[in-house]
Amino acid sequence: MKTLELHLAVSLLQARYAQAIDDDRLEDWPGFFTEDCFYSITSHENHVRGLAAGIVWCDNQGMLKDRVSGLREANIYERHRYRHVLSMPATVQPEGDRVRAQTPFAVYRITRNRPSELFVTGCYHDEYRITGEDDLKIARRVVVCDSSVFDTLLAIPL
Repeated sequence: MKTLELHLAVSLLQARYAQAIDDDRLEDWPGFFTEDCFYSITSHENHVRGLAAGIVWCDNQGMLKDRVSGLREANIYERHRYRHVLSMPATVQPEGDRVRAQTPFAVYRITRNRPSELFVTGCYHDEYRITGEDDLKIARRVVVCDSSVFDTLLAIPL
């Protein structure tokens, strides 16, 4: 794929990813990743300092599926949903069968009895793997949140 095609492919994947989460189709979420993927959520401060610690850490697709299963069957939390607002990917760098991209985002949280509120802002630091002629999967996603203060209701994937 050429750079412009990659930029469009990354943008479309990002839109489908956010829509799956926002529509509460969480069982679809692991399917956006490769089987040997890495997914974490960390703060900007930790990311800049090179600290690997994150508040969420999954190093394969099975762990993502377990996370969804836990949300559906085990965890008890205030029911809410998200609305993602995504920027165009700020950078798209092809490297062989991989593509690196950074995409700024904002996520609003919607609860039953309160107004929608800005929940978190940050940037996806991604590495995609080209898996077909026009198909990408997320091989690595580090969700870098702008704030180092995390809401206790960070249950749904970002």
